Amino acid sequence: MSVAEGGPQEQTLVSGVAGRYATALFELAGEAKAIDAVSADLDAFSAMIAGSDDLRRLIGSPAFSTEDQVAAVKALLAKAGISGIAGNFIGLVASKRRLFALPGMIQGYKNLVAEAKGVVSAQVTLAEQPSAKRLGEIGDALKAVAGKDVSVTVKVDPAIIGGLVVKMGSRMVDASLKTKLNSIRLAMKEVG
Repeated sequence: MSVAEGGPQEQTLVSGVAGRYATALFELAGEAKAIDAVSADLDAFSAMIAGSDDLRRLIGSPAFSTEDQVAAVKALLAKAGISGIAGNFIGLVASKRRLFALPGMIQGYKNLVAEAKGVVSAQVTLAEQPSAKRLGEIGDALKAVAGKDVSVTVKVDPAIIGGLVVKMGSRMVDASLKTKLNSIRLAMKEVG
């Protein structure tokens, strides 16, 4: 298969610098039969990023030297007990001054794992955090549509007022109250 033939699908899965790093990590983890272990470690580090403004600044700011970034990341990895392939990977990313792309690398890796396992990812945006029962119903409905297992990520956005917005692959269904109100408003302007 040439790059031109397989390119578009691969580009939607992972692309750019983050995609190249994610692909290399996925291949390395596959060879070591450690895909799930690496995924768990990356999830743990991703949770650390989400929970710390200081860590987000360290990752996103070019003001920190390579040495400072590497030292800080190594200390955080040791504290979190993240070692092996994932720990070495994150350390390498820090030493190459690519920490700014780490969240994209982690997401790219997750995309590759999901693709390998035949799992489709979906992002569901709701006005408020759904109950476990409601989330299960949404997951079941998406599984029926996709014909595969679906990994659902929930995003809470009160601005949509009510309803939900579902993004699954290249498809998006916007059944939010905000969108419905905007379309009514637009129709009223056309009439008046």
